[in-house]
Amino acid sequence: MLEVVNPANETVITRLEADQKQAVSQKFAAAKVAQQVWRAVPYAERVRVVERFRKLLAECSEESAQILTSEVGKPLAQARNEVNGTLARIDFFLSETSARLRDQVVQHDAATGMTERISQEPLGVIANISAWNYPYFVGSNVFIPALLTGNAVLYKPSEFATLTGRHIEKLWHDAGLPSGLFQCLVGGGEVGGWLLDQPVEGVFFTGSYATGKKIIEKVAGRMVRVQLELGGKDPVYIRPDVNVKVAAESTADGAFYNAGQSCCAVERIYVHQDIYDQFVEHFVAFTRTLKSGNPTEEGVYFGPLARKAQLSVLEEQVRDAVKKGAKLLLGGERQAGKGAYFPATVLTNVDHTMAVMREESFGPVIGIQKVRDDAEALQLMNDTEYGLTAGVYTRDAATATSLMNQLNAGSVYWNCCDRVSPRLPWSGRGHSGVGSTLSILGIDAFLKPKAWHLRLPS
Repeated sequence: MLEVVNPANETVITRLEADQKQAVSQKFAAAKVAQQVWRAVPYAERVRVVERFRKLLAECSEESAQILTSEVGKPLAQARNEVNGTLARIDFFLSETSARLRDQVVQHDAATGMTERISQEPLGVIANISAWNYPYFVGSNVFIPALLTGNAVLYKPSEFATLTGRHIEKLWHDAGLPSGLFQCLVGGGEVGGWLLDQPVEGVFFTGSYATGKKIIEKVAGRMVRVQLELGGKDPVYIRPDVNVKVAAESTADGAFYNAGQSCCAVERIYVHQDIYDQFVEHFVAFTRTLKSGNPTEEGVYFGPLARKAQLSVLEEQVRDAVKKGAKLLLGGERQAGKGAYFPATVLTNVDHTMAVMREESFGPVIGIQKVRDDAEALQLMNDTEYGLTAGVYTRDAATATSLMNQLNAGSVYWNCCDRVSPRLPWSGRGHSGVGSTLSILGIDAFLKPKAWHLRLPS
């Protein structure tokens, strides 16, 4: 049995029967049959099903947010933001997918009667192993374009977001999606392993680098499409020409939104020495205004961490930093009482000998390091095995562009952070993963091209 626990008060919400190995195989078999029919369904009909799903999600957005908050501890306002933001992502895929499916004639030679054409076909059955921190966002990045392009989806939510996964499955059923095309698998890592044992044609995973490495090693020999959205150690550099208060508040929100449990959360900040003290002062003052408490209460910014085990990881990063000379300005250890609460934690006098500046925190802990100039900031920002996002705060557009061109990251930000757009590709470098979701690239990811060489009979 799988226990679903509320991280805010540690009570058991419910117990669910986990899928066994045979059930996973049966679900794959049903998906395989259903996909062969679905790929031949006219695109307009697939669109109508997705539109009904969107309508149902909009109508039950509050219920969806409540379920999400109960099992992952995300403040209700932030859960609503995620659910409502998913609607815009669906709209993007609905508006852009048709063009990606059209056949393209790339050459026609009337003299020889030869025509060259490219068509697109669905991959088949997709293994969508999703994450708990943004299950609607990272899930819909896969299952919406996958279904629109004619694939079937076996959706394995994180065990920490199982109720949301089952809720999404119900919405698809109510929207009239044919049986077998979207199936939720219940369980932990063992169930995910059984899913990967199936002859799926695509593996789309969001999670840690360690797990992503195991997945790609497991399926590499099968030559199937693999896409991994992994972690990050996302840096931001603050140049001396900024509005310091605005930059401090923006990056504090980027570091602490969703309790720092975002792949693109700001995880390390480099500040020019001329404004360092002023920046830290504003950063700490703003952070003190962020309310912690019951995530179902209005106005709460900090809820609990979704995973209690992460408390020890954060405490060890703080201990390591302080031992090596860092100064602890706020927080530093778990809060007493029920719930996996960790306060906003700010460390200064940090450097790259400390784990907090090199290893993913995935929690409300930030190190702020002083730098002499742009060159030192750039060197430190690129001193990482990750490459998800990186940002620069400055009034100088030319300097910002120059620095961003040199940053080894899939997404770069100027005067903003912790931002994702459906129109732009979401991709990582190094330990941050392979492949892209979102944008038109995130549609093409679910298609395989076929080359047509067509010569008229002589």
